[in-house]
Amino acid sequence: MENSTFSLRQQCELLGLNRSSIYYQPKPIDSTDLDLMRLLDEQYTKTPFYGVLRMTAYLRQQGYRVNPKRVRRLLRLMGLDAIYQKPNTSKGCKEYHVYPYLLRNLPIVRCNQVWSTDITYIRLTKGFVYLMAVIDWYSRYVLNWSLSTTLEADFCIAGVGDLLAQGKRCEIFNTDQGVQFTTPRFTQPLLDHAIQISMDGRGRALDNIFVERLWRTVKYEHVYLHEFQTVAEVKAGLDTYFRFYNHERLHQSLDYHTPAQVYWAGLNQSDEIPFYQPASILIL
Repeated sequence: MENSTFSLRQQCELLGLNRSSIYYQPKPIDSTDLDLMRLLDEQYTKTPFYGVLRMTAYLRQQGYRVNPKRVRRLLRLMGLDAIYQKPNTSKGCKEYHVYPYLLRNLPIVRCNQVWSTDITYIRLTKGFVYLMAVIDWYSRYVLNWSLSTTLEADFCIAGVGDLLAQGKRCEIFNTDQGVQFTTPRFTQPLLDHAIQISMDGRGRALDNIFVERLWRTVKYEHVYLHEFQTVAEVKAGLDTYFRFYNHERLHQSLDYHTPAQVYWAGLNQSDEIPFYQPASILIL
């Protein structure tokens, strides 16, 4: 910001910045909060139906003197919300359009019929990041993923945009009703490529079940086994793990074949496929 021609005040005016923001030093997250977030993440992975009060009781049993207000704040920071049927007491951003859920009673019988995405919290030793992934429902193949230090929509838009730029398409794209996915910046590129948009009903625990299962697998088989120090470390670790997940990890639901085997075979239906094809999936 040093400039002999313009003062600091003038530079801020030209950039549209508040001058006070130049002097702001971000406060690191309290170490106790990081410990609490680690426990909340592990417990949520085990019991995603636990709400604020149960999570508060759980932390108190672990010896932490916390109140529901603090637990609620940390869960919101982590982007975690209890999965159970709830009354429709909250509304999304009015300027964003919410699309209906299109997958109820729909047989999922082929690759690229339905893609889905979601966001989860990934812990670091002294911080955290957010992980977004796009998965093909039929084959469980992870098509793309990305990381971000904030819950802004940009990393979700970029992750899906990369797939569209590569010429990859699906028939229906399913998300939840989070602001990252309801913004026109996310939905309009899908519509421009004639992709139907489906959004989970509020409080519906099973509408995005395959991504929820993916998060459990990633955390138990990889994240919880490592102590990642930096964003670069967790990015490299997840890159290795997702390669393993797609190309080496045998899935019982796929008759012990890999997602890559089922996905790429499904793209060549005219060829003779010498191994198992999963039965159709029906979401009730």
